[in-house]
Amino acid sequence: MKIAFAGLGVMGAPMARHLVEAGHDVTGFNRTASKAEAWAAATGGKAAATVAEAARGVDLFILCVGNDDDVRAVVTEALPYLSEAAVIVDHTTTSAKVAREMAELANGQGRSFIDAPVSGGQAGAENGQLSVMAGGDAAALATVEPVVKAYSKAIKHMGPAGSGQLTKMVNQIAIAGVVQGLAEAVHFAQVAGLDTDAAYEAVSKGAAQSWQMDNRWKTAAKGEFDFGFAVDWMRKDLGLVLDEARTNGARLSLTALVDQFYAEVQAMGGNRWDTSSLAARLQPRD
Repeated sequence: MKIAFAGLGVMGAPMARHLVEAGHDVTGFNRTASKAEAWAAATGGKAAATVAEAARGVDLFILCVGNDDDVRAVVTEALPYLSEAAVIVDHTTTSAKVAREMAELANGQGRSFIDAPVSGGQAGAENGQLSVMAGGDAAALATVEPVVKAYSKAIKHMGPAGSGQLTKMVNQIAIAGVVQGLAEAVHFAQVAGLDTDAAYEAVSKGAAQSWQMDNRWKTAAKGEFDFGFAVDWMRKDLGLVLDEARTNGARLSLTALVDQFYAEVQAMGGNRWDTSSLAARLQPRD
């Protein structure tokens, strides 16, 4: 399939690489042109200088960019250049509102838009093991699902436009609570004078077990927070969650509290630390 991929960051670059390795004709675009050129040189894909150039005549346009405004800008520029009946798949985490707007815009021009945020982080992108939660037309998703499987282990259609983004919000709500619990558990073990490795072995095989515990307990206990999804991005996502909750009436007291804890981590200089850095704010400070 002829594909364009916009946004070749820590997530997008390996996702696009998997598409090249699967045999697709992939053109990459990034606002920093040198990133697109480096990606093309490393993968055998092609680099485009503009969104319009990347989008010209493609059947599938994928993007993984920063925020709502980025999605609006990229999709608006790409639409006139896409092939007839092309499908746009957006892996950016955005508001459900912008997903619905882009779906309406694409439909009005004879194309389809799928909001398809992912979970699994940088490691999932590198290993082709992302989980995709998708909103939009089911038939359009079905046409591109075999392609998206190049970097995904699971793809779930959740309903009409915006449903993928709402499901990603559910994901981030669950993570926020689990990571805060993990931070407090590590902190308590340390204050209580326990061997934290032994404590992990004792509790990780029972009801307390989680992906976060298995992957972040030991590093958090060592004060190491350089493992993927950054606090700045988590706060962006939680901001989307809390905005949506103000609209739909969901009561998210723990999520709002954890968002403020992440603000404290940012104030400590931890903007680029990973999300397990909630543990850092519990440590004694000079």
